[in-house]
Amino acid sequence: MTLAIGMIETLGVPAALEAADAMCKAARITLVSYENTDLGRITVIIRGEVGEVKASVAAGLQAVVRVNGGEVLSHHIIPRPHENLEYVLPIHHSQEIENFHYDIRFPPPLSP
Repeated sequence: MTLAIGMIETLGVPAALEAADAMCKAARITLVSYENTDLGRITVIIRGEVGEVKASVAAGLQAVVRVNGGEVLSHHIIPRPHENLEYVLPIHHSQEIENFHYDIRFPPPLSP
């Protein structure tokens, strides 16, 4: 089994949630994490077999445009990532990922 990592960066929470939902429904992948940077840039990170990740990312990209104001800022697929990435990035397969829960915490607004 050849693994891959897929990422979609969106502008805004609704677009990121829609992308993640579509990605999980489209193929047998694992939603690894999300990265929330400042100014509403959210990256959804998945992993799985190369073909599954490609199908999943394609579905996520289509889903984002259905969100009112949804915008894809970037997307990328890394087939056969080097094993050192497992130790540096939050992409490793662990018990935490198996028990992934929906405890999403977003930073406070920039202005009151």
